[in-house]
Amino acid sequence: MKKKNNKTIRFIRLAVQIFFVLLIALFSLNHYRVEQGLEPLLLGAPSLHAVCPFGGVVTLYSSITQGTLVKKLHASSLVLMWLVLILTLFFGPVFCGWVCPLGSVQEWVGKIGKKIFKKKYNTFIPAKIDTYLRYIRYAVLVIVVYQTAILGKIMFDPYDPYYALFNFWSEELAFSALLILAITLAGALFVERPWCKYVCPYGALLGIFNTFRLVKLSRNAATCINCKRCDNVCPMNITPSDDKNVINHQCISCLECTSEAECPVADAMLLKIRPEVQS
Repeated sequence: MKKKNNKTIRFIRLAVQIFFVLLIALFSLNHYRVEQGLEPLLLGAPSLHAVCPFGGVVTLYSSITQGTLVKKLHASSLVLMWLVLILTLFFGPVFCGWVCPLGSVQEWVGKIGKKIFKKKYNTFIPAKIDTYLRYIRYAVLVIVVYQTAILGKIMFDPYDPYYALFNFWSEELAFSALLILAITLAGALFVERPWCKYVCPYGALLGIFNTFRLVKLSRNAATCINCKRCDNVCPMNITPSDDKNVINHQCISCLECTSEAECPVADAMLLKIRPEVQS
């Protein structure tokens, strides 16, 4: 059954993305103002480490074995870590697709790339090479967690583009982080969300949940017309049309492929508590 294309889900997602980008920017600005002896604006002045759920992942070992947190991290990062993991258990990596400011900024830069390169956009890397590159982020995850546990400090700081995005004026910012941010944003002109696809350690961890998440993206083969629009619109270059349930570790739960967004057929691609049975 045909339906009118519903843009509501895209509007809501964009609003959520903008909200979190502005929120983190305000936190960062307030933290800087407090360091300069000025009053924070509107909200408090937590550091970015205090509002980063990945901080909870890297300090988890230290918290369990020693009862202490890695230097610069806060208890709030552990709380956020558990909240995000529980949310991901139900709905997959919605943090990546809806909340993460770095992911959102890459996506917005990518819109410029789409206008420049049109159909060539996001196809510059050969598929065979792309497949292997996507596993780099798991190696990064293992290295970051292991090194942080051993050294007792955040070893990722000098290379973190997320930190650089909101602290480019800080004297503590390493040039390497700023350089990686510049490469990431430049790369987003050619490849959609390059950091998310190939390097992000937190995205690697959350992506694992796609294999057993409770609410899955499911394709109804009975109503699907195999138009491939869900494949074409996917920012992570996965192919939802190939399977009854999307369990790819790269899915970010952006819902762009669903019948509420791009799919032209009602009830063909939906979030389901009871997913389709794989044949």
